[in-house]
Amino acid sequence: MKAIFILLDTLNRRMLDIYGQGDTALTPNIRRLAERGVVFDNHWCGSAPCMPARRDILTGRLNFLEKPWGGMEPFDFTLPWVLAKHKNVHSTLFSDHPHYVISGGENYTRGFTAWNVFRGQEEDPVYTRPDRNGIRGSTRPAGYKGVWTEAEQDNRLHYPHEQDYPSVKTLSGAAQWLEENREADNFLLWAEAFDPHEPYDTPKYYLDLYEKPGEYDGPNYTHPSYGPNEFSEAETRHLRNACKAVMTMTDRHVGEILDVMDKYDLWKDTMVVFTTDHGFHLGEHGYMAKNYMPPYNEVFHIPLIVCHPDIKPGRCEALTQNIDVLPTMLEYFGVSEQVIPYPLHGRSLLPLLRGGTDAVHQDIIYGYFGHEVAYNDGTYVYIRAAKDDSDRPLYMYTAIPSLLRQLIGADDACQVADYGRIEMGRYLSWTDYPVFRFPADIIHWSNDSQVFDRRREYNRETMLFNIRQDYAQQCPIQDEALQRQMADRLKAAMKRVGCPEEQFARLGL
Repeated sequence: MKAIFILLDTLNRRMLDIYGQGDTALTPNIRRLAERGVVFDNHWCGSAPCMPARRDILTGRLNFLEKPWGGMEPFDFTLPWVLAKHKNVHSTLFSDHPHYVISGGENYTRGFTAWNVFRGQEEDPVYTRPDRNGIRGSTRPAGYKGVWTEAEQDNRLHYPHEQDYPSVKTLSGAAQWLEENREADNFLLWAEAFDPHEPYDTPKYYLDLYEKPGEYDGPNYTHPSYGPNEFSEAETRHLRNACKAVMTMTDRHVGEILDVMDKYDLWKDTMVVFTTDHGFHLGEHGYMAKNYMPPYNEVFHIPLIVCHPDIKPGRCEALTQNIDVLPTMLEYFGVSEQVIPYPLHGRSLLPLLRGGTDAVHQDIIYGYFGHEVAYNDGTYVYIRAAKDDSDRPLYMYTAIPSLLRQLIGADDACQVADYGRIEMGRYLSWTDYPVFRFPADIIHWSNDSQVFDRRREYNRETMLFNIRQDYAQQCPIQDEALQRQMADRLKAAMKRVGCPEEQFARLGL
């Protein structure tokens, strides 16, 4: 048995022509893949953003109700580890995701037989230089809009040619690995490109596909700020074009993997799963980026394509979620879910693909830790806000006390004076492994887009949408009886996944 998992970070579903929503990028290789597989139309992220989504995928469980961004837990049974232990499956990871090698990304490579992370994306500090004072400051130039760091500028100097870009190295490396190991068996190739995540860096000839000379004469913005849209209409359009340019470059190198598949007809004995972790706002609802706003469709409705040697191409309308990847892979490799000593939230997609059922989920929930929780039954999306501005009670549960680029201690994300308020015990209903319990108010996160120190101005409103009639989520439904019904369904779904009790109180449930 052979399997390939391809993840492109922050791949906007609405910009893919296989979903036909108009303002799309040139992605002929993703379309080429879709023509060989089943395209899932109703697939959703669970926990966001980047590393929480990966933990969902690798464990088959939702984690956003228990912790924010952080390391893979020592009690997690991850997909590559389970496959290796029970079926001797070799797994190789190629990635350029910089968060695999910093605080907050601990243990995500656990279980992979081999792994390689190409450095230099975003502000990954691989090329960062000092100045006469030691650590160099990072000051956004006057009048510049968006995210600016000196580390990001330093990294860009190291990409004189297309083949120097980290995501290109990732996908080309995965293709070369497949070429060299095509006659092997019992393997999982995990190819995970950071692009088209911002910043939108490409050789100019990709941007020229979307912007003709004279169409835009403003600054070459490439990294939107995490906040309400500060860009003009022309600048916003430029950012969308820049995003599509990165999508096209990344798609080109996905094609290298498909070329190897075609060359040796590996389709006959290899399953391919293609997806992303989440999407990204580029002006929709007046926002840029992700994390701080309500869990709208732009971020949580994501693409999924599955190519299986024994299953005909087509479309699938069933409600599915990123937590379904692990049980799907387990069934494909013939591993029982019973080898994992706790309940999974995901369901194998193979019965859907084989026509044995028309649904694996009746409803799903998703969100960001400490913000709203969304309930989705395929027709209605109910977004439940915290009951008051305190956003309390709220606790973080973890045995790996880290956040994005921070440790929860040493006067970093937690002050020494607050150590006495940290507890440890068997607090999670689904495992006996002891974890730290951190009161949310003692965690001081430097990443402002994801903080949960209060209910923010963006997260105050409980909203209900019929996404079949109002997919853009512009017209909240004002129906108290229906909202009460959705609140009851949300509460039942949260109980079903073993949600910590205080989350019900925080949301007024």
